[in-house]
Amino acid sequence: MLDETTSGVFTIAATPFMPDGALDLDSIDQMIDAYVEKGANGLTILGMMGEAGKLSAEESVAVIKRTTSRCKVPVIVGVSASGFAAMRALGIESMDAGAAGVMVAPPMGLQTNEEIFSYYHNTANALGDIPFVLQDFPLATGVKIPTSVILQIVENLPTCVMLKHEDWPGLEKITALREASDAGARRISILCGNGGMYLLEELLRGADGAMTGFGYPEMMRQVLDAYQTNEIVRARDIFDAYMPMIRYEAQPGMGLAIRKHSLAQQGIIRHATLRNPGAGLSAAAIAEVDILAARQQRRLSELGIL
Repeated sequence: MLDETTSGVFTIAATPFMPDGALDLDSIDQMIDAYVEKGANGLTILGMMGEAGKLSAEESVAVIKRTTSRCKVPVIVGVSASGFAAMRALGIESMDAGAAGVMVAPPMGLQTNEEIFSYYHNTANALGDIPFVLQDFPLATGVKIPTSVILQIVENLPTCVMLKHEDWPGLEKITALREASDAGARRISILCGNGGMYLLEELLRGADGAMTGFGYPEMMRQVLDAYQTNEIVRARDIFDAYMPMIRYEAQPGMGLAIRKHSLAQQGIIRHATLRNPGAGLSAAAIAEVDILAARQQRRLSELGIL
C-alpha cells in the first residue's frame, strides 16, 4: 500500500496502441517487464502522458487489470475525473485489482486557495481510505497550488500520502515543504516529474525520487543510485549524457510522440502510435531523435554505463 515513506523510481507508463488505435495489451506485458528491468520501483498508469483521457471506462479498467496482474512492483493509477462519482468508481476498481494507490490532479478552473483545499477535501471523502497522490502540475492544469495549501491538505487529509511535484520552477517549493516537515509538519513522499529535467536538483532539495516517463527510464534509476551513494559528480555526468534527449522530449505538444518513438525503438512497446487526437513525428523529427539517441549511447558508453 502506498504511504508517506514511498521512495525510488515510479515510471509513468505509456499506454500502447496498435497502428489502428486499438489497445495493444500484449505491449503492456513487455513494457512492464522492461520498466522493471530498467530499475522501476513502481509504475504509474493512466496519467496525463498515458493518454488516459482518450480511453473509455472499459478500456481504463482493462489497462489496470492487465498491469496489476503482470506487475510485481506497486502500481499507482491516475483516477482524475470530471466528477467524484467516476473518480471513486475507478479508484475502487483500481484497488480491487491490486493497485497500491491512486493519483488525482486538480481540474482546470480552481482559482482560490479555498477552492483547491475544498476540492481535495471532497476527493478524500470520495476515495475513502484509498491513499492518494496529489499531482501538482500547473503547466498542464492551470492550477497553482501554493505551498501553504499543500501543507493544509497534508495536515487535514491523512490519505494524501504523496506529492507528485511538477511545478516549474518549483525547487523552492520542495525546500519549503521539507523545512515544514523538519519543523513538525507531517512528512509525505515527494516524487518529481517534468520528464526528469531537474531530477538531481530535486533530489538535493529533498525529493524522495522520480515519477516521470522519460523515454529512457533507466536514467532515473542511474541518477538516483549515484545520488544515494553520494556520487554527486557521477550523477551529474550521467544526467548530462541524457540531457540533450530530455531537452528534446520536453517540447510542448511533441513530448509524448518523441517518448513513444524512443520506447518503440528500444523494443519496450511495439508501436509508437498515439491515439487520436494526437500527431506523430515528421521524418525530420525522427531523424533528430535518432541522432540524439546515438550520441547519448556513445556518451553513456564513455561513462561505463553501457
